[in-house]
Amino acid sequence: MSGSPKIADRKVVTRVLTVENKMGVHARPAAMIVRTANKYESVDLLIEKDDEQVNGRSIMGVMMLAAGCGSQLRFIATGEESHQLIDEMAALFLRKFEEE
Repeated sequence: MSGSPKIADRKVVTRVLTVENKMGVHARPAAMIVRTANKYESVDLLIEKDDEQVNGRSIMGVMMLAAGCGSQLRFIATGEESHQLIDEMAALFLRKFEEE
């Protein structure tokens, strides 16, 4: 029997990434995060900081996290390509959003 997988069967990958660029997640890095998330249409992405959780595809949501240098963001990806999305996001953070 084929069909779309049940939510309980979907892959969930979480990873905490630290903001290391001096300016934090302002408009440009937020746009880079959203652009990366949108490359993976089959993956749902949530981003948490402290007690806030936002949609990783929303530039306004990502900017509202006010993630300065040193902030830790938890990425929660759900879907078949979750590992790929999280790995690409981690690489983006390691490159400090190409700002330094």
